[in-house]
Amino acid sequence: MKQFLYKTIIAVIAVVLVYEFTIAKQIKKFSSQGDILLSKEGRKEGIEKIREEIKKAISKDRYLSKEDAKLINQFLNKIMIELKESEN
Repeated sequence: MKQFLYKTIIAVIAVVLVYEFTIAKQIKKFSSQGDILLSKEGRKEGIEKIREEIKKAISKDRYLSKEDAKLINQFLNKIMIELKESEN
């Protein structure tokens, strides 16, 4: 009976340690990021970052590479064809 209790206690401690060092850290990281996004100041900072990125994109000569632009254009054309087919 003593051995069973010792093994059970060791197993429980091992499970708790593994949980704390793996899953708990990830949960804390996500919850802290969620708190930042949900706070008023965090949203303001997010909006400012988006504005800065948009300004950077506008100031660039070319935002997409020619290959990327061609792929997106083909994709959009395919979607337009499918949308026209669905109307009929």
